[in-house]
Parts: sequence; structure tokens; C-alpha cells
Amino acid sequence: MSGQKIKNMEDFAAVSGISRPTVSKYFNDPDSVRPSTRAKIEVALKKYDYRPNIYAINQNRQRTKNIGLVVPNLIDPFFAAIARTIEGLILEAGYNPLLLSSHGGPDREISNLDSLRAIKPAGVLLAPLGRASHADKVAEFADEIPTVLFDANLEGVGEAFFGSDNAHSIGLIVEYLCRSGEPPTFFEMKDPINPNAYRRRAAYEETMKLLGHTPQFLRVDGNGWDFEEIGYREGKHAIKSGNLPTNTLLCSNDRLAIGILSAAFDSGIKVGLGDEYDLRVAGHDDHPFARYTCPSLTTISQDYGAIGARSVETILALVENGKRGVKREVTLFEGRLVMRGSA
Repeated sequence: MSGQKIKNMEDFAAVSGISRPTVSKYFNDPDSVRPSTRAKIEVALKKYDYRPNIYAINQNRQRTKNIGLVVPNLIDPFFAAIARTIEGLILEAGYNPLLLSSHGGPDREISNLDSLRAIKPAGVLLAPLGRASHADKVAEFADEIPTVLFDANLEGVGEAFFGSDNAHSIGLIVEYLCRSGEPPTFFEMKDPINPNAYRRRAAYEETMKLLGHTPQFLRVDGNGWDFEEIGYREGKHAIKSGNLPTNTLLCSNDRLAIGILSAAFDSGIKVGLGDEYDLRVAGHDDHPFARYTCPSLTTISQDYGAIGARSVETILALVENGKRGVKREVTLFEGRLVMRGSA
């Protein structure tokens, strides 16, 4: 490696003996220059250990190679997992993923979109907060920059939405719980932040009625993203007060269920399937920790691999063919019942 310090592309062009336009052409598309020239540039890259500022290069393009990826909260392992999947797919396609977390805040979500707007991304994949989002500002952004939504839908925003079929998945787990034991009570927050929670509530109520059972709800206080804390606190209170309508709890999401499992353990309540157990607990999402709880959590596995792949495929198609404004696509993927020790 040479000891000469290369500060920018002009310096690199000078020391490598290749014109600045040709070097720029190489960094935009290595196959666009002659093989002999490409080989010479690559030798010089190794010799001078030069790493171009890809984002600065992108800013000089009419269409950048940056794809924004915005999720509600990276502290949540579910969103961390789906973000890793999507990041990998973007990189495989030759684009640069720019991952941002909204930290559960609508103002931060808009700040993230403003930051992306400033660097002119080719497109953006957005998992919005949902009900808490400033929907009008998100829609304004999506009108300017190709945007695909996933996980939570904002009606009419973006070129497409990909998510889980909550009606199907909740119907699947409610039917199983009714078939294998006492019909479930739906455990949820009174004012959930994620719109999926409302769809799951409606699907639970509809399925219970179709099966000839009376829907039972346990709606608890709490807001924000501290689901485990809320599930633990409110679950422990319900157990202590005897305020459980049935001995089966279906939680709106796995994180609430994880909190309840901890509350049950602390309260001396045995969770599982069978006459020797006091309570059954089930959730939804197949959270990365769900298989490692004690007992392991019965749940619905979202197909976030398919959701991520379809989202990336769609945003790349929009970027590369430039066609926007066609009919907005909405595709929902079915979940899979995962039977574990808790139910």
C-alpha cells in the first residue's frame, strides 16, 4: 500500500493516470469501462487503499443508488430482524441501504424522511408508526420519492403496501385455541399505537362469533412501545385480582405475551396445555425471543421474509423503470400457526 494520502477522486485520478471522467464512470458502473482500464483502476485502488465516498458520488447523480429503510423502533427485535432481511436484499441488488429508526415517535419519523429527502434516495421502504404517524406529511414525502410501505398501512400512501393478513392469522389461532381448550380472552392495550392491533381485535371478535363463542376482552392501560412492561404489570394485576374471564389469553402481540408469561411465573401460575396447568397464553408475530421463553410461546409466525422480498422487489422495479402513479398494490401474506409449550 502506498503511503500517499488520497483525499478525493481528483487525487485518485491524478495518481492512477486515468482521467477523472473515466474514474467517475467506473464508480458508477465498473462494466461501463474497458476491461484493461478497469483492471488498471482496480490495481490503483489497492495500491493507494482508496475508498470513494459513495454517498457524495450518489449526490451527483440524477438517480442515486441509495435506498432508505425506515422502521418504527430498532430496539424491537422483530423490526431489527426484518430490517436485516431487507438490508441484505438491497445490498444484493447493488444498492446502498440507509437504515433509520423512528424510535416510536412521529416527529422522528418525519425527521428521518426529511433527512432522506436531502440525500435524494432512489426510493424508500417505510414501516410507518401507523396511527401515530403524521399521515399527511408522510403522503407528501411519498408523492416526491418512490415509497413502498410494509408492516403497517397508511391508506393511499405510497406506491404499494405489503403486510400480514391479520384476519387469516388471528382466525387460525383462535380456531386452534377453541379446539384445544377453553375459548380465548383477547388481551390488548386500550389505545394501541400500531394499526395491526385493531385489525387483530376485529378478526378475533369475528372468528369467535363464527365459532359460536362470546368474545371476551381484557383491555389494559398503557401506551407506547414498552409492551413487555405493560404485559407484565397488567397481567400480574389481572392474575392477582382474579380478573381473567377465561383460562386462555390470546395477546395482541408476542411482546405483551412475554410480559404475561413473566407475570404468571412470579405469581406461581403454571402456563401450558393440559389439566395440570392453570393458564394458556398465545401471541402473534413469532417474535425472535418467542421460542426461548419459558414455556416457549405459541404464536403466529409472520412471513417477514416474503414481506421483505416483495417490498424490495417492488421498490427496485419502481426505481429502475421509473413508472409511478399506477394502481397502488396491496398484498397481504398469510401467517403460520406455531404450537409451542405455552398453549
